[in-house]
Amino acid sequence: MNSPVFVLENSWHPLDGELTGGFSMVLHNMSDQAISDFRLVFTSLTRVTENAVCENATFLRRNANFHEVAPLSGVSLAPGACWAFKIDGLHRPAKHRTDGAKSAYVTLSDGTHHTCAVGDLMLEGRHSEPAPKLLPEGKVSAPYFMQPWPKSVTLSAGETYPVALCLADEAGAEAAKAVQGVQALFQRLFPTAHVPFALKPVNEGRTLSLITDSTLEDVAYKLTFSPDEVVLTYAASTGLQYGLTTLAQLLHGARIDADTFSFPVEGVIEDSPRYGWRGCHLDVSRQFYPTTDVTRLIDILAWFKMNIFHWHLSDDEAWRLEIKAYPQLTTLGATRGPDEILLPQLGNAAEPVVGFYSQDEVKVIVAHAASLSVEVVPEIDIPGHNAATLAVLQHLTDGQEAPDSYHSVQGFPNNALNPAIEETYDFLAKVFDEMVALFPSKYLHIGGDEVADGSWMASPLAKKLMQSEGLDGTFGLQSYFMKRIQHMLAERGRQIAGWDEVSHGGGVDPKGTLLMAWQKPEVGIALAKQGYDVVMTPGQAYYLDMVQDDAWQEPGASWAGTVPPAHSYAYEAEGDFPEDLRPHMKGVQACIWCEHFLSTDYFNRLVFPRLCAVAEAGWTPKANKDWLRFAAIAPLAPKL
Repeated sequence: MNSPVFVLENSWHPLDGELTGGFSMVLHNMSDQAISDFRLVFTSLTRVTENAVCENATFLRRNANFHEVAPLSGVSLAPGACWAFKIDGLHRPAKHRTDGAKSAYVTLSDGTHHTCAVGDLMLEGRHSEPAPKLLPEGKVSAPYFMQPWPKSVTLSAGETYPVALCLADEAGAEAAKAVQGVQALFQRLFPTAHVPFALKPVNEGRTLSLITDSTLEDVAYKLTFSPDEVVLTYAASTGLQYGLTTLAQLLHGARIDADTFSFPVEGVIEDSPRYGWRGCHLDVSRQFYPTTDVTRLIDILAWFKMNIFHWHLSDDEAWRLEIKAYPQLTTLGATRGPDEILLPQLGNAAEPVVGFYSQDEVKVIVAHAASLSVEVVPEIDIPGHNAATLAVLQHLTDGQEAPDSYHSVQGFPNNALNPAIEETYDFLAKVFDEMVALFPSKYLHIGGDEVADGSWMASPLAKKLMQSEGLDGTFGLQSYFMKRIQHMLAERGRQIAGWDEVSHGGGVDPKGTLLMAWQKPEVGIALAKQGYDVVMTPGQAYYLDMVQDDAWQEPGASWAGTVPPAHSYAYEAEGDFPEDLRPHMKGVQACIWCEHFLSTDYFNRLVFPRLCAVAEAGWTPKANKDWLRFAAIAPLAPKL
């Protein structure tokens, strides 16, 4: 007998007097056999609430974005037939085609699971507006291919460009290694393009001379162009890498579009970054990315002179980092499936999905990043977002510790490590010991975000701790937890980085603490006033999973609003920061949250060109920004 074939179509309908609306769904049986006594599971970022009303279906259960329904008793679905049903009472209205079912499967009466094909969410009763063009036609006022744009550019365009930039004979072995390092980066990103450098003279090449100057900053460089020679002046290896990357960009642009871009014949570029923290975050819990994708993303960051890779390694959906003291975190806690300890979530269907990074793989990735002047800042999210951890390590619970699944954060019940359970700190101590050995970054990111108000209030141990320590509610307990974590990290020579909620309930000692302002720009100023160092990463500008237009057919999430590339580019993170607080503003960061990212094409569709915009925000002075120049260059960026 052939395996059954099923298709799930879904649409969203508004309801009179009801903002959230409902889903209309149709399951098509395209197999050659009738089915009965079956169940349907679908995953959706738009979740069903406890007030859901079903028509022609019975709602069975929900776990976060996992929903299970069944037809009414006695229903049999013949080959070629379909089952239509409705669910009204969602937690928010659907606004885009990606707000509906992202995956689905049918569980038959024999217990087997069969993946459904799923299409986009359709819109009932209203115009389904197509996705628009997101960038204008670009135009360059200066004919040079560089992104991010340098601090100071005074150049004259040449009529021709060299075949390659040839390292001068007097350059030493270390200089040659640096040149070859950027050459290798270029070849990984553009494998069919002509290389920019040569280690020995070649016909029609131009000499590249390297000069050290200790008066420059470590991250600064200077390029001086003449018809016969390019001189790159630098103080340290990072500045050398950035200067070589700029040269590779200039020559690459002149080759791929000689009508638009030129290689300089004379002039000077003097350059250094605007901010010290120029970061990109990647969530690998919701969707797993193999090591080849991670290293390629790091290559792309290096191409854009970004220097921080913030690696989000754990969340409710999975734990992705091998911890040898707790192997079950990745033998069980990195697998989702219908019959696994973790149920399918967004994009997962009948087939179990698994993925984690071994410690050997982590070492390779960290070393790769370091060779490109990129620092890897690891994150395990605590105390919230730990549904996967607690599903595996059930002894780290003390009764019902969080609101029910309809009122907790993102629908995960009991997903916060309990500050009153001493074994919690024993567990984290062993995790931190292994992480410190893997990651040389001075920061260890501990999350700290989105603990549901009301967490731990039903825990007898938490109530006892609150009474003995004089703590007030969930956030008083969270502050107690964070202070202990800060001390544990300090003992290991590390400093806390976290999301802005680390400051809740009294927070931690601001000295040496770096917090990321994500909820809205004003939070960054408030944190700086409290003495925290701040990285600006507001969802309204730098969350790259957000939709880029209001149109229904534009894909992405929308809780932080619509984030077109023009806004990401124009946004000024310093904003209304008072002058006296600006030393606390350390930089900017893009965040790639991956609930929606079910394919590489989808990733590229949302991440680019906005990642290029954040790169330029971190490097280029405000006065040097140029939206039309950006629109001309950004589409030519390397992608995942």
